[in-house]
Amino acid sequence: MTACRVPPRASSSTRTRTRRRLPCPSRSGSRAAGSGASGTLALSQTPIPGVGPAAALLWQAGAIAETRRTPIVALHGFGGSARSWDAVAADLGVDGPPLRAVDLRGHGERASARPVDLDAVLADLDADLDRLAPHGPAVLAGYSMGGRVALQLALARPHRVAALVLVSSTAGIEDPAQRAQRRALDDARARELEDEGVASFAARWVALPLWDGDPVAVRDQQRRELEAGDVAGLAAALRGLSPGAVPAVWDRLPALRPPLTVVVGGRDRRYRALGRRLVAEAPESAREVVIAGAGHGLLREAPAAVAAALRAL
Repeated sequence: MTACRVPPRASSSTRTRTRRRLPCPSRSGSRAAGSGASGTLALSQTPIPGVGPAAALLWQAGAIAETRRTPIVALHGFGGSARSWDAVAADLGVDGPPLRAVDLRGHGERASARPVDLDAVLADLDADLDRLAPHGPAVLAGYSMGGRVALQLALARPHRVAALVLVSSTAGIEDPAQRAQRRALDDARARELEDEGVASFAARWVALPLWDGDPVAVRDQQRRELEAGDVAGLAAALRGLSPGAVPAVWDRLPALRPPLTVVVGGRDRRYRALGRRLVAEAPESAREVVIAGAGHGLLREAPAAVAAALRAL
């Protein structure tokens, strides 16, 4: 079998580590180029349910030009939406792998969907994959909370996932006492959100130590995303998708079948440590991408570097 090493992007802000050589994708497989449509591309502006507008237009163009490329189905973090991936999708462009971001329950077009819990979210994602990747498995990418959901699906339905990309994410909280503490904390946050409104909650959320070092413009963008959210939906997500509510799966990582890429910010010390552990405990195909100088909010702070990591798959 021909083997190739995934090269680092030509950028001073990204460092790629591989633990072994990965097989080159087959030119005749699902990632090979399909027959492009002739003539002028005709892109519809009709909304696609659960898909961000920029990603939707890029998806249509990519679908017309090259229908057999493996799509990337992308999941956002808490307080975001499918639109959180728009900057990454724009950097990938029509010539890159087609990125199709979706809303998780409690957010975006699924803000009113209930219940908001892991089982319901995985059922939604199954339906999304049926719709967005009808020809075979997709690359599944998840940021933060969305990464935890993506990892759960990759373990439960490995045949649906061609590759897994976890951006600033983790396999959960193992210690039962710490899980109970986190669940109580997120319950309290949900009550504060319901009692005080989204503006006060957003101001407190962007001031958490997790975001230390974020540029002012990045924090402002995050606050605006939160303020655009639905109070009841966000509160339900805090309770139902909290790291205290979603089971940890560290012990299942050795059985992970899809190839794993972990993307972390160089300034995000906590998640760099978690990323190293994810790579160490996953099978040998796992690799790590460290984006130098960036923090936890990589979709906002370093979308071009995230896109570069996706192109390198």
